[in-house]
Amino acid sequence: MGLLEGKTALITGASRGIGRAIALAFAAEGANIALTNITEDVPFCEVCDECEKLGATVRRYVSNVADHEDSQKVAERVYEDFGSIDILVNNAGITRDTLLMRMTEEQWDQVIEVNLKGVFNLTKAVLKPMMKQRNGSIINMSSVVGVSGNAGQSNYSASKAGMIGFTKSVAREVGSRNIRCNAVAPGFIITEMTDKLPEEVKKEWAEKIPLRRGGTPDDVAGTVLFLASDMSSYISGQVIQVCGGMLT
Repeated sequence: MGLLEGKTALITGASRGIGRAIALAFAAEGANIALTNITEDVPFCEVCDECEKLGATVRRYVSNVADHEDSQKVAERVYEDFGSIDILVNNAGITRDTLLMRMTEEQWDQVIEVNLKGVFNLTKAVLKPMMKQRNGSIINMSSVVGVSGNAGQSNYSASKAGMIGFTKSVAREVGSRNIRCNAVAPGFIITEMTDKLPEEVKKEWAEKIPLRRGGTPDDVAGTVLFLASDMSSYISGQVIQVCGGMLT
């Protein structure tokens, strides 16, 4: 269909799971792909190769989203390499799950630095080229736990809730320049991490979901693709929950 033909998309944390699915979906729709990861590991190189096989022009960048200066440099390099940054997907994230009474300051700081500060770093870095273009779509990968909370994930939930407030504020700030900012809040998505859960735990989760199944990375990627494309040109400042009705 070529929904993203001629557009350049910068996607963070794209080596596995949801990030990988987003990269492949964008490549299949004609986007130029700029991918970042904290290490140049095998999965990262593999997803770059897969995007190229789909016909996309691909560049990979080793970068730490939690580092403000590094993020600025990556955005500058992407702009130099492609001549535009039309889409930013802030997907990089980590978990350090434990009950609050056992959580260390380091576990709190690590999650906030990557998940929330990382979104600030990259979003700020791409605003200049997007404002110059008078066009852009920023998509922040939040989570349903940022809406509802979850025991044992106070750090993760806080980072994802902060992302939602950040998204709405940015949408108000840059909307007059035709730049949109939205958040996607996935629910129980079957990835490498969640697939390791015991079958009885996965079954229990599925029974709580109206659609009676866990989501797939492709379910999330389809929503992100919509928000990245001109099909959503009048949508900004919103949070779309991809959760099978779990929070309905």
